[in-house]
Amino acid sequence: MYQTIFLQGSTYGNIILIPLMFLVLYLFMIRPQIKKQKNEKNFQSTIKKGSKIVTTSGIHGKIVDLIDSDNTCVIETSAGKIKFERSAISMELSKKYLPKDIKKK
Repeated sequence: MYQTIFLQGSTYGNIILIPLMFLVLYLFMIRPQIKKQKNEKNFQSTIKKGSKIVTTSGIHGKIVDLIDSDNTCVIETSAGKIKFERSAISMELSKKYLPKDIKKK
């Protein structure tokens, strides 16, 4: 008799616990990752010539040319010009080094 009551209690606990674990997983891992990917895709589609950027591999440079046909861009670095995929661009340095009062506006 004691065992059947104990098993029924844990069954109800598992029914509640498993969806709760999926909810926590979604809220803290999946949702922020989707938001980050959406922001990166938006950034990569709005870059323009003259922007100072950093690639995912850490190369700093300035965008010289954007090629829409193959979704690439030419970046000028201190070593010369290099052609990259737009997806390799990580962030824009122009916004990172703006004074704080200009960023707020």
